Amino acid sequence: MNVPQPMLRLTTQRQVILEELSKVKTHPTASELYDLVRQRLPRIGLGTVYRNLELMAENGMILKIEVGGSQKRFDATTEDHYHIRCSQCGRVDDIDVPVIGDLMQEAAEASAYHIIGHHVEFTGICSDCQKEQQAAAAESAPH
Repeated sequence: MNVPQPMLRLTTQRQVILEELSKVKTHPTASELYDLVRQRLPRIGLGTVYRNLELMAENGMILKIEVGGSQKRFDATTEDHYHIRCSQCGRVDDIDVPVIGDLMQEAAEASAYHIIGHHVEFTGICSDCQKEQQAAAAESAPH
């Protein structure tokens, strides 16, 4: 539960950033999204993309994902859902499991806190990194 922010005007830059973010499911960093946005807005700067991402996250238009000490990533899906992060390459994906509905309420009842949010992160090794590990193991195996 975030503190409501004033409505943020949807400028052309923000619209393009939101559209490009919505197209990808890889939860890009600001830099990765900047590369996509620049194809449509060649004169836009990385700082502009970053500031707009931060503003849109503060206003609830997108999610900012800060996982495992890696770079901030961004997600156009704002409904409650969980993420899984590859411990090898840092890739972040949505994971399709049921959301624990009353987790925040249960945490509030079990503590002396007013709960304002939570973060559940699953970690593992993505299929691409698994394939790389298998290929490396096959190469180094005695013939």
